Amino acid sequence: MSTSIPTFAELLAKTSRHALHLEMRDVYGVESEDVAFAEWRAGASRDFSDRASWWSSFHQLVADSVGRGVQVRRARVVSEPVSDYIRFEHAGTVKNLAAGEDVRWLSRSAASDIMLPGNDVWIFDDFALKFGIFDGDGRHVGGQMSYEADLIQRCTNAFNIVWERGTPHSEFEI
Repeated sequence: MSTSIPTFAELLAKTSRHALHLEMRDVYGVESEDVAFAEWRAGASRDFSDRASWWSSFHQLVADSVGRGVQVRRARVVSEPVSDYIRFEHAGTVKNLAAGEDVRWLSRSAASDIMLPGNDVWIFDDFALKFGIFDGDGRHVGGQMSYEADLIQRCTNAFNIVWERGTPHSEFEI
């Protein structure tokens, strides 16, 4: 595995067919979401009709990539009943969809026979993997890159199985 880690934007710029994201944690400690998550847990509703209030550089990168023909798909493997964070994430998936992502959900109990990678991963075409490394509380602590064809293929296969079994976001009820 490589220690040099290109940015998400650099990897997405080199992608021509697909960027696949496999998420497998039940809690993420995303600092930029801490306030919104706390407010949501306290009962505040989120208004996504004002796109300017939540649209970010990430959403723009995805939208630009989708606009040039890149398929961006996200598959989430979750425990059930789901955690509060997953409920929050589910409610906010409208942002991913607005950027052009396609999102599916799979219950962890339906994934027992899938050989999943040990960490969340972004797969960029057939040329790169970017693993997200998180601590026990879900805070991002780093990443790892791989350009190994065999590992890319194994992670792509795992993603594809999760995707095939997964439920489209519009049909996934929590």
